[in-house]
Amino acid sequence: MNIEYLRNFIKLTEYKSFSDLAKDLSITQSTLSYQISQLEKELNIVLIERSTKRFKITTAGTILLKFANRIIDLYDQGIQELSKYKDQEYDTIIISASTIPGSHILPKYIAEFRNKNPNINFKVLINNSQKSIENLNKKLADFAGIGSFLTFNKNDFDFIQIGEDQFKFICAPTHDLVKNGNITVKFEDLLKYPFVWREKGSGMRDTFCQQFPDYRKLNIELEINDNDSIISTVSESNYISIMSEIMAKKAENAGLIKMLEVNEHQIIVKRPLFFIRKKEVEWSDQKKNFWNYIIQKSKKK
Repeated sequence: MNIEYLRNFIKLTEYKSFSDLAKDLSITQSTLSYQISQLEKELNIVLIERSTKRFKITTAGTILLKFANRIIDLYDQGIQELSKYKDQEYDTIIISASTIPGSHILPKYIAEFRNKNPNINFKVLINNSQKSIENLNKKLADFAGIGSFLTFNKNDFDFIQIGEDQFKFICAPTHDLVKNGNITVKFEDLLKYPFVWREKGSGMRDTFCQQFPDYRKLNIELEINDNDSIISTVSESNYISIMSEIMAKKAENAGLIKMLEVNEHQIIVKRPLFFIRKKEVEWSDQKKNFWNYIIQKSKKK
């Protein structure tokens, strides 16, 4: 019996949706369906009732679920115990992170740690802050990198500040706002142009709304759930947007956008970036080591 198929069966009974679980696992719905079918074929029973529109587990599936939880617990305990007798302890660390922590801050730490610990594999999932925290709560990730706690209770997590970020208004290099070569503008000038920003659940959007109440005056016309797509939209139109300075600098160096200075607002938004984990979770030695490694790096920084 494939132990991962059994894990996903347990998760499926919690999600009650093939599509939602497949999305969170970053696999296709057909792959998940195949895994459940293989369990049914091996056990010669039906686990999920497929003749109804609503998700329904069969009686046999309910019985398997009771034993499946025990099997998984025993398996994980056994692997942990056996790892003590290996020359090297192998582990996989899953991190769900928003764009700035996941693409611009954590990669160098991950590379450094793995060079010293080649027996550790990493899987990094790029999501917005809300999805990353949800993945942590659903045990689909070990750690998360976020730009905002949003509506989640900060006290439910251990957290490390791994950086600090500022936001900048951006426009195309050929935009009317910078046609004279001057990047300093009045806030009222920004109101003349359409504005594109991130989707709900984005840490960037949440922090922007909290710290910059004048956002309500902007001519908001689009929301896009990807920073690269926002940069592309801005670089080829008269749209303006707000962007992390870390990412905006790279886009400006590539000739895609221009960062703007606003007369009335020397600092638009300033926010900390966090690396977090769920409290009261039992960690493997390697996951503890990685957490402590991030603590050391953040102190030096």
